[in-house]
Amino acid sequence: MSGTSAGSAAAPCRFAHYFVICGIDTETGLEPDELATKFTILEDKVYRVLQLQVCENFEQSPLKRTFKSKVLARYPENVEWNPFDQDAVNMLCMPKGLSFRTQADQREPQFHSFIITKEDGSRTYGFVHTFYEEVTSPQICSAMQTLYQMHNAEQTNAASSSSSSSSSMDSLASSLDDGYSPTSSSSSSLSRAAGSYDSSRDTLYVSKALCLITPMPFMHACRRFLAQMHSAVIAATAPPLPLESYVYNILYEVPLPALGRSLKFHGIYESIVCQRPGPGELPLADFPLAEAFSLLGVENLVQVFTCTLLEMQILLYSQDYQRLMTVAEGITTLLFPFQWQHVYVPILPASLLHFLDAPVPYLMGLQSKEGTDRSKLELPQEANLCFVDIDNHSIELPEDFPQFPNKTEFIQELTEVLLSFGFSANTGAPPRTRSSPGSTSSTPGRERKSATLRQLEDDGRNGNLAGEELVVLELLQGNATLERLQALTKRTGVTVARVEALRAGVKGQPTDGGNQTGGEEEELRNAKLNVQLREVFASRFTTMFADYESFVIQSAPDLESWLTNREQMHNFDKASFLSDQPEPYLPFLSHFIETQMFATFIDNKIMSQWEEKEPMLHVFDTRIDKARLYNIRAPSLRSSCYQRCSILKESAQAIEQRLMKIDHTAIHPHLLDMKIGQGKYEQGFFPKLQTEVLNTGPSNNKWCHKATTAQRRKDRHRQQTEHLTLDNDLKEKYMQEARSLGKNLRQPKLSDLSPAVIAQTNWKFVEGLLKECRMKTKRMLVEKMGREAVELGHGEASITGLEENTLIASLCDLLERIWSHGLQVKQGKSALWSHLLHYQAREEMLAQQADSPGNIHEHTRSRKRKSDSSIAMPSLRVSLIQDMRHIQSMSEIKTDVGRARAWIRLSLEKKLLSQHLKQLLSRQALTKKLYKRYAFLRCEEEKEQFLFHLLSLNAVDYFCFTSVFTTIMIPYRVVIIPIKKLSNAMTTSNPWVCVSGELGDSGIMQIPKNVLEMTFDCQNLGKLTTVQLGHDNAGLLAKWLVDCVMVRNEITGHTYRFPCGRWLGKGVDDGSLERVLIGELVLPSGEDDSARACRTPPLQRSPSQGRHIKLNSAQIQEGIGEAVNNIIKHFHKPEKERGSLTVLLCGENSLVAALEQFFHHGFKSARLFQKTVFVWDFVEKAVAYMESADQVGDLQETTEAMKMTCQSLCHYFNAINSTSRNIGKDGKFQLLVCLGARDRLLPQWLPLLVECPVILQMYEDTAMLRDPSTLNTLISVLETLHDFSITLEASLVKGINL
Repeated sequence: MSGTSAGSAAAPCRFAHYFVICGIDTETGLEPDELATKFTILEDKVYRVLQLQVCENFEQSPLKRTFKSKVLARYPENVEWNPFDQDAVNMLCMPKGLSFRTQADQREPQFHSFIITKEDGSRTYGFVHTFYEEVTSPQICSAMQTLYQMHNAEQTNAASSSSSSSSSMDSLASSLDDGYSPTSSSSSSLSRAAGSYDSSRDTLYVSKALCLITPMPFMHACRRFLAQMHSAVIAATAPPLPLESYVYNILYEVPLPALGRSLKFHGIYESIVCQRPGPGELPLADFPLAEAFSLLGVENLVQVFTCTLLEMQILLYSQDYQRLMTVAEGITTLLFPFQWQHVYVPILPASLLHFLDAPVPYLMGLQSKEGTDRSKLELPQEANLCFVDIDNHSIELPEDFPQFPNKTEFIQELTEVLLSFGFSANTGAPPRTRSSPGSTSSTPGRERKSATLRQLEDDGRNGNLAGEELVVLELLQGNATLERLQALTKRTGVTVARVEALRAGVKGQPTDGGNQTGGEEEELRNAKLNVQLREVFASRFTTMFADYESFVIQSAPDLESWLTNREQMHNFDKASFLSDQPEPYLPFLSHFIETQMFATFIDNKIMSQWEEKEPMLHVFDTRIDKARLYNIRAPSLRSSCYQRCSILKESAQAIEQRLMKIDHTAIHPHLLDMKIGQGKYEQGFFPKLQTEVLNTGPSNNKWCHKATTAQRRKDRHRQQTEHLTLDNDLKEKYMQEARSLGKNLRQPKLSDLSPAVIAQTNWKFVEGLLKECRMKTKRMLVEKMGREAVELGHGEASITGLEENTLIASLCDLLERIWSHGLQVKQGKSALWSHLLHYQAREEMLAQQADSPGNIHEHTRSRKRKSDSSIAMPSLRVSLIQDMRHIQSMSEIKTDVGRARAWIRLSLEKKLLSQHLKQLLSRQALTKKLYKRYAFLRCEEEKEQFLFHLLSLNAVDYFCFTSVFTTIMIPYRVVIIPIKKLSNAMTTSNPWVCVSGELGDSGIMQIPKNVLEMTFDCQNLGKLTTVQLGHDNAGLLAKWLVDCVMVRNEITGHTYRFPCGRWLGKGVDDGSLERVLIGELVLPSGEDDSARACRTPPLQRSPSQGRHIKLNSAQIQEGIGEAVNNIIKHFHKPEKERGSLTVLLCGENSLVAALEQFFHHGFKSARLFQKTVFVWDFVEKAVAYMESADQVGDLQETTEAMKMTCQSLCHYFNAINSTSRNIGKDGKFQLLVCLGARDRLLPQWLPLLVECPVILQMYEDTAMLRDPSTLNTLISVLETLHDFSITLEASLVKGINL
């Protein structure tokens, strides 16, 4: 049987797939790291990303340079299920290449793990034990000697000059240019000449890595096996069996533990136990969460977890590779039942730093160098970055960051779990100072350099011991006499304090093969703590998404049609789901349900109708069903009460039972049929293993056959069902497309870094960004237009203000990522704002050169003449620079990221986003200067499509700037337009104006005489609702006929028209000296009819004289019903989205307008002696009659309730009539209706008015007011408003004392 076939038969159920050895190839000798070299060569051709100088750098000591490592051997040669990726494995086993040491340096072994994520999202785990082996090759030693001589000569020549790189990314390169361990030189080496090497005097050592590649993350088991393997190499006596026996055993004879079972297998000196969770438990996670919590603190870890859920860019930063892996795996483990869907590279090798330029969400780990200052670390994009400095226990969060629901109680519960296991739970450690070096205890192997480091090592929160104490403890533990003495003292009640103290200090640190029972106890403790912490997180999602199934939209009849139409389908009713959630949860949930991980989760749920349920989804659904049995959720439906996890003990017991009672023991290692004499044992050197025996697995393993039989059965079943469904290959293709929908590049290749692959990777990024832009703009349009359709009376709303804000924030994030892609030089945290500033500087410089004083004077003069010649709102100049200046003048915004987001919101509200960005990108010389050739913004066709997608957003109205920046000062312009023929009729009076909006009013402002235009600054009024316009009636010619008032927000350009069309003056019209006008948003003059057809419905406007058109009784009744309906709809909207109630009460088709039509029906308003009679005249006479009747005593016979109603009407009438305001008769009637509606008195007043004898004089017999059935219908309609609390705008009730 060949190696391949042997591997493939057993691979799906084998514990380990490969055993790999990486190190120096003595045949090829010292080679500079080829990947890094290749990367430098690519700079000018394709990438030119970080301008690394990693190869022949003579300023660097040869011991610190990057040399190429190689995969020296791997067993077996290949496994069909998991093809071996040589480049990726080599790169991740030794991310910094080979590391050289001399006898003067410390050479302690090192452990780290890594993960390879394939393009389809599947993962393979690697566990690496790195140690130092003496270099015996004379060629390597002499090559190193030669390099040192060249280095010393170069240092001598360059002593007077120092070169510095101009690249803004150099600090990033320098953070990775040191060796594998965190400390670069030991104190003992300081006595020698700056870490020099002399082959005649020094012994040279080089790093070698032993690696196990496994399908599942059995971290503790692999760590112990590799540590024992290394112990066998350095032991004074040979191991019991040849090393091939142990490697063969773990590759071919140790199976994966079955679900819910534990397994014991044998290392070289000790047995090793591992366990696998059952089908109803949380998936396997073997990385110690306690370490992740102690490194970051509970609060910081919860914040990073929240960033991960919201799919931000997350960069982990530490000197220690294993810390990077522990935190990355810890965070992704806690996401259950969701899974990270984007780029995932917990350890980023030096040659792959260009991955940081990826304009997509990512979770990556970057190795830092001791003493590197974070402030000097320039990253390609930081607008949406969560930076996690693991060694300094600090994090930097993105702006506008929603908190995780019930965060305080959540942190409290996690803290209690940690404390119950004896871990000090630091709930958010104060960040360390940036300049202090990080803790290095988890990367042993170098001497300590400073007292600061020692203090950090002794930091109990990290469970560290100073190196010296660790050595003492190891020495004491290895002394058999002392062990016996200690046992004796314990029995007599005496303790050896020093040893006990040391033991207490070392407890909590995993051992690489020390005391077996201690190690197993520690593993059990870690496993129990892991599962309890994970259960607390899982419990939060079970609570938050207990009813998620009710909102899943199952719209397709079969899998094929669903996959085909996946992109057009809505799978989850987001609006209904959010409306069902407690208010405090909404900021987080509205963002989270937009993420790819949530979309994939819902897709998996829908696909589970037709295929086997995804395992994590199965566990989650089972938990929800179980929770429903014990807890009916309906009563606590919108409760934000924190529910603690109730299954902590059960989950820990399941693990304890498995580890205490072993279910299966693997075959013991045994002698193999191999040639004698090869691979002879030599202390300190890893032998060359016999390939023949390790590449061929056994052919008679029970569990191999079981797996093969199960596989055959599966294949047979699949073949039988294939003809019933679509072709399997096609189905797989559809599945992949459906799963990758909406994602950008999931996982760039780690291995192949040829120019073609890098170019292709970039192209995928560009395509992904364009696709994301198309989907985001489409979603924004569909949701917004759907909502407007509701306002026009069609369908139901599918978007809330919260959702709209989330979508716009998401668009801001996308634009930042597009502008960050392919930057030449990073400047500031916002790439978009940086580009805008460059554009502004260039334009202002060109403007200064072009403008002469004469030109400016002429321009001003001509503009002045134009404004004098006609009374109209002067046009607002469209200017990208002007919009930038508005943002720059806003002191409320402190950061570049904030300014960029504000500018996007302003441009979107002004419908200029696409136009502004087109103008910004039209300066091609600037774009070429700022961006590399492969950048999205330099791909012409994609850029045009991108701008076109943004242009489509002009079809709807957004108030995303006005509604967010509510406290800023805004300049407003007011223009009063009189009826032309009487435009000078206001010469003798003193006019005034007061502008009101949803957020406040301007106060009364006097208008200078003979001026029809004025500007004023005022705190943001929001959407404008009313204008009060009036004058003091001074002089002989005080009558004023006003057509309308125009008001414009000078920042957003929104212009409102407030129609009037009536007189202001005594003895004319209804005698009003002031009017309350209702506004309507004016379409920008540039919009054509097609845009008008699809834009937001217009606001109501103020009633004009023209509304007294004769309508028949059916039309009037319909108008009243519509007006009342609109008010009811207003109150059924969320409070923050209701808009202005004044419009619905007093606007064009409002309640007041409808009731005026009702009162005018059959009204005898003929002119008597040239005087018009108004409805208010009828009310006045009716009230006069009631008051006189009351005095005479005619009302004695009426009921008490009727008397009260009568008195209230008279009281309200008199209050309105005696107000100091000079409002006319129509204005007074409007006030009476509004106050009656507010105080629920209107339906009671109507019968009183009808019963007055005055009605016979002023109304015809056919009037609706005199028809009892019509009147009763009106009363019942008006009574429906009693369920709502009506609040009147201050501009309406000013001066009325009630």
